[in-house]
Amino acid sequence: MINRNNQARIERNQRRLDAGFISKHFPEVARIVISMIYSQHGNRSVRRTLNYYPGSYALFRVDCLSDDCVNGGFDMNGIITSMIRNHSEASKGELACDDNGPRPDHSNIVYEVAIQYT
Repeated sequence: MINRNNQARIERNQRRLDAGFISKHFPEVARIVISMIYSQHGNRSVRRTLNYYPGSYALFRVDCLSDDCVNGGFDMNGIITSMIRNHSEASKGELACDDNGPRPDHSNIVYEVAIQYT
């Protein structure tokens, strides 16, 4: 399991490097805030807020908080790039964890995205 976790961490870091910076891909964006409520069957809900700035990586994938989830998470790249393309300032929704492992109770998030433009 440790080797699998290390491999996942290496791959995650490489995806960040490959994505580049927000300032390069989206120079008109000043700030992106993702507010979410993370929930999983049988556990209490957890609030998370992620802030992205021009110097942040342009990879909008939120890791799952479940200990046994290795390659899962919440891919928000499509949501955020569509918002920027349409110059939208706010979006709300719900996503399920991308983990396709054997766990019967996958986690999900209810999210709000706010984008400030320059």
